[in-house]
Amino acid sequence: MAGLYHRPYNVQPWQSHTTDNERRAKAVIKLDIINRVADRTGVPKMKAEQAVDALFHSMKEALTRGERIELRGFGVFVVKPRKRGVGRNPRTGQEVAIPSGKTIRFKPGKELQAHEDGEGTGSDSAASEI
Repeated sequence: MAGLYHRPYNVQPWQSHTTDNERRAKAVIKLDIINRVADRTGVPKMKAEQAVDALFHSMKEALTRGERIELRGFGVFVVKPRKRGVGRNPRTGQEVAIPSGKTIRFKPGKELQAHEDGEGTGSDSAASEI
């Protein structure tokens, strides 16, 4: 799997682009998670990738079955029904029926909310290190 740990874009140094630091401030991608798992646990990146993939796969399966995922100190993922409604086509202004369905919601846990508010928990948990 050559090139597995490289960024998905190919930009020459003289071309205008955002720096890695600017992009990372905007979003954490799966590759960043794999690298952090490998760094913190000391396992090879291939094993860290397998672990992260297995975690995401398990979460997808549980949510597909409509199960609730509770991660203490992090938050809760729940599948909620979405009512059907009426929207508008932005080009024509014509009303469009929006079918009912399901949506995934995330509710952050107390520790994560305290961290987001800048309060911190004072403990040496993994959530406070992020």
